[in-house]
Amino acid sequence: MPVAQPTPNDIALMAGRAGYVLKANDRGRFTVASPTLYPHMWSWDAGFVALGIATVSVPRALDELRTLLSGQWTTGMIPHILFHSPSDYFPDPDRWRTQVAAARPVGVPTSGITQPPIHVVALSRILHDARRKGGADQELAEAFVVETFPRWLAWHRYLATARDPQGLGLVEIHHGWESGMDDSPRWDAPYSRVVPGPMPPFVRRDLAHVADPSQRPSDAEYARYLWLVEQKVRARYDDAVYRATGDFVVGDVLVSALLAASSDLLADLGAELGADPDGIEESRAIARRFRTGVLRSVDPATDLARDLDLRTGEYLSVESAAGFAPLVCGGDDALLRRQRDLLLGPRWCGHSRLRWPVVPSVSPASPAFRERTYWRGPQWPVLNWLMAWALNRSGEQEAANALRLAGLAQLVDCDFAEYYEPLTGEQLGSKDQSWTAAIALDFLAARRPGRRRHVRLLTAELPAVTPAGPR
Repeated sequence: MPVAQPTPNDIALMAGRAGYVLKANDRGRFTVASPTLYPHMWSWDAGFVALGIATVSVPRALDELRTLLSGQWTTGMIPHILFHSPSDYFPDPDRWRTQVAAARPVGVPTSGITQPPIHVVALSRILHDARRKGGADQELAEAFVVETFPRWLAWHRYLATARDPQGLGLVEIHHGWESGMDDSPRWDAPYSRVVPGPMPPFVRRDLAHVADPSQRPSDAEYARYLWLVEQKVRARYDDAVYRATGDFVVGDVLVSALLAASSDLLADLGAELGADPDGIEESRAIARRFRTGVLRSVDPATDLARDLDLRTGEYLSVESAAGFAPLVCGGDDALLRRQRDLLLGPRWCGHSRLRWPVVPSVSPASPAFRERTYWRGPQWPVLNWLMAWALNRSGEQEAANALRLAGLAQLVDCDFAEYYEPLTGEQLGSKDQSWTAAIALDFLAARRPGRRRHVRLLTAELPAVTPAGPR
């Protein structure tokens, strides 16, 4: 479906309203994910927020990332939530009980799990804007990259070691929340084997902030989520202990693709600005390994990448947008062309029933598609941004621009919803979502990321590894 370019009035209104949302959600040196439903700092939200803010203020964008790094654990892990003030959000610090973890940061209450490593992607966008503006902005951004290079490398190293001890080239997640796609059907099979045991009672508070509770995960799903938190606490947030005792251990293809892409970018930034050569080579090696893991996971019957259940050793074949992980990290040229055609074709963005031809979280042609339920079908603007960014880096500027224009058309309402019903275009979840406003600003800037270097197919470079079977 062709989508018209927003009018000059649309653009002016959207830019002003997006800036207003980010300013209203600004808490000084960090931005809350939304004013009511998510009143703290979320890790991968912060990455998107920072790259959007950079179109307006490079120093403030760098502050966003600096604040996020203040919560980094000594293992290198960046936690998925930083709590900066009391609120009614649940699960709160008392539920996470990260004081049992030796690696937790001092003086910064955090959760005890992580989220996708989008941050160096954001950093590369911020540096692009800083260099375009020149002067003090450029000096500040380049100094920040040099200063924080070891911190980002430690973050990537944590994912490459503590979360891939078998060398599979797939980042192991211990909770569906770590994927950023909390209740995706990607996790239905692993979650079906999670049986909650005794744990403290809980009262959900998220349902008070949405008009329709059916948009959110069910109570039974939420109980499983909290049981996995309880298992992490009992393991004292030691990844090896949890791996031996926890119920949910899955190799996540999209997190792995983001780690590969971010590691490539980190190496590029380090090489440009004179970082430690050993760190640059380590970053390149991480990118190679996880790109390989993603490419190995592709189902030849569907051309979609698949997550790997590390408890059963079985691939999880679900028509989720995470299946386009190879577009994010690069690889075999023929595969990337097939993925591009699939993404834009009738099972995905070109599906005849979609209100806007942007990326749905699950294919509308899939039996798992549920148009109003969180990550089970709705369209998330940040996911559309990620796929447009990936296409752009692959040299697919026309396809990327089609997603960009469609994404802007979807956001012309200027309410910047968390996600959208894909068939009617209805706003779902919370409004004034920071990362939605941020990617609107980035789309309006119409920037093109640097082309990724050509990479050959790498699946022969790693030894075969068989995941452990069921416990």
